Amino acid sequence: MRAIVQEVAGGPEVLTLAEVDRPEPIPTEVLVRVHAAGVNPTDWKSREQGRLLGDPPAVLGWDVSGVVEAVGLGVTRFRPGDEVFGMPRFPHGAGGYAEYVTAPSRHFTRKPAGLDHVHAAALPLVALTAWQVLHDTADVRPGRRVLVHAAAGGVGHVAVQLAKHLGAYVIGTASASKHAFVRELGADEVIDYTREDFAETVRDVDVVVDTVGGDYGPRSLRTLRDGGVLAALTGPPGEDLLRRAAERGIWAGFVLVEPDNAGMATIAELAGSGRLRAEVGVVLPLEQAARAHEIGETGRTTGKIVLTVAG
Repeated sequence: MRAIVQEVAGGPEVLTLAEVDRPEPIPTEVLVRVHAAGVNPTDWKSREQGRLLGDPPAVLGWDVSGVVEAVGLGVTRFRPGDEVFGMPRFPHGAGGYAEYVTAPSRHFTRKPAGLDHVHAAALPLVALTAWQVLHDTADVRPGRRVLVHAAAGGVGHVAVQLAKHLGAYVIGTASASKHAFVRELGADEVIDYTREDFAETVRDVDVVVDTVGGDYGPRSLRTLRDGGVLAALTGPPGEDLLRRAAERGIWAGFVLVEPDNAGMATIAELAGSGRLRAEVGVVLPLEQAARAHEIGETGRTTGKIVLTVAG
């Protein structure tokens, strides 16, 4: 089968198209023919650092939408021909940049009929991340105030929608050119981070979704109410931030997404009913995975980048 592989850590140029053996499902697993694969920041960070990949030749990719080709012993949830999507095996290597992947059947959910494979592949990792932050970690309820950084980005644009679904008042940060898009998603306020310091103007927030990192965490503390939640998605907060947060009863920590069948069922239901959408900014064929990484690393895309694999 065709797959995008890398033999060493490095820049986008280490990603090459190759022929590799097709995996076979073991008991409880399904074999999925991949129609589309989402591209995420964790992909290019893993490529560059050589982590989460296992022995070379390694195959990146955790967002998958496709069709069940075969089922392993004991699988009852799916049959060959079923259309599915999911985020298999994360943070272990899943090999989504390939024509076929195998994973436990419960790492996949039936794809809504009205959702094409490209948009389905754009959802799992970012939607599960946002859902696990907002619903599971922060327990967002009607009336809560949620600040989403990089609200037009992959996780951000989904977090805005899910926070509104949970009844929150949503504030997003984004460049001015993306304000209309973020408001269309449901944001109540949008701040141009290039012209305005959110830490000076935003107050009484219950939850911060920090998809940026750097000084955004410490600055976001100033926007939070005592007892709030600061969810860092790019890495663990520093000791000083944790100390200052604890002094005010603020929970601050790193949230790493994990496969979640119940969460994916919710995401599928919301996407199938039109209450959650994936914005796809760039679509490229599998063989242009290196170009997809180059585009993603600029940090300027709106929504997601997706690779098409099978027709």
